[in-house]
Amino acid sequence: MSQSTGIRTEEMLLNVGPQHPSTHGVFRMIVKIDGETITECIPIIGYLHRGTEKLAENLNYTQIIPYTDRMDYIAAMSNNYMMVHTVETMMGLEIPERAEYLRVIVLELQRVASHLLWFGTYLLDLGALSPLLYAFVDREKILSFFTEISGARLTYNYMRVGGVKWDAPEGWLEKVDEFVPYMRKQLQDYHGLVTGNEVFENRVKGVGIITREEAIAYSMSGVQLRASGVKWDLRKDQPYSIYDRFDFEVPTETAGDCFARYMIRFREMVESLNIIEQALKQMPDSGEIIAKVPRIIKAPQGEAFTRVEAPRGEIGCYIASNGKDKPYRIKFRRPSFANLQILPKLMQGQNIADMVAILGSIDIVLGEVDG
Repeated sequence: MSQSTGIRTEEMLLNVGPQHPSTHGVFRMIVKIDGETITECIPIIGYLHRGTEKLAENLNYTQIIPYTDRMDYIAAMSNNYMMVHTVETMMGLEIPERAEYLRVIVLELQRVASHLLWFGTYLLDLGALSPLLYAFVDREKILSFFTEISGARLTYNYMRVGGVKWDAPEGWLEKVDEFVPYMRKQLQDYHGLVTGNEVFENRVKGVGIITREEAIAYSMSGVQLRASGVKWDLRKDQPYSIYDRFDFEVPTETAGDCFARYMIRFREMVESLNIIEQALKQMPDSGEIIAKVPRIIKAPQGEAFTRVEAPRGEIGCYIASNGKDKPYRIKFRRPSFANLQILPKLMQGQNIADMVAILGSIDIVLGEVDG
């Protein structure tokens, strides 16, 4: 009997995915519903598993970089950096100034591009088409920047152990500088279009609440953590690269619901634009873009673990080296995989109509979940 209405119903087993637009990839949920209330949700992953970590153990360090592109293919620059940063830490490399600034600029552009794609597809999940079209127009501008600097549109293979593959083309930095105020205005327009919309607010406020204690207990990171009131960002709390040179805020919300996660991503885009603006002003006019590294890169014997703040949360890389040109063991800490584990708890007791809103608010990429 349905507890909410008192009407006698039979429990229904519902398959959602793996081929469904609103599962954001090849992800399947087995959902038990009583009336319109979810009583149990069982996530099924593994449809996209490629054995990236095992494959990487048979590749040299430069060859591994394109494999990281294919994990979180919405934020490939962050994955590139995560892997080379670990190798650089093991080798004790000093990265040229110009290379560090180029890295920060593309990493923050990547964060904006990632959040724009989330914004557009999330609103599409909830039944609004126009935000998707606007967001993709602006994201396309960033992808054009990436195409110019790396030669690729989605999987960049741009980072290198010791720096970056290419310097910025002539006029590229000026175009990025012009993009920053343009994007600030666009974000204000998006707020006017969506944020105060009564239908949208009713769909996301008070839905999918993650408490501060739950966010910590489930090892959540990134937006999920900060939307639940935990002020933690590796760029600020454990600075890497040159992030300690920039003045930016770590936005937090306390509600922990879908709306809070929406607001955090918007505020993060503003802060990313601030970082890009500062980096463009501080960047040296010339200089090396890669450190002097041996032709065959060998990490010294030992082990290291580093982590960085990717758009979906903390992404980490563990490498155990026996001193050869290939890692003895490599392991990636993938934020989408870690953040997804709270889903069964979030879904329990929710209305079936809120299922897609909750899943979309976590912002998973299945290449990262399955590895």
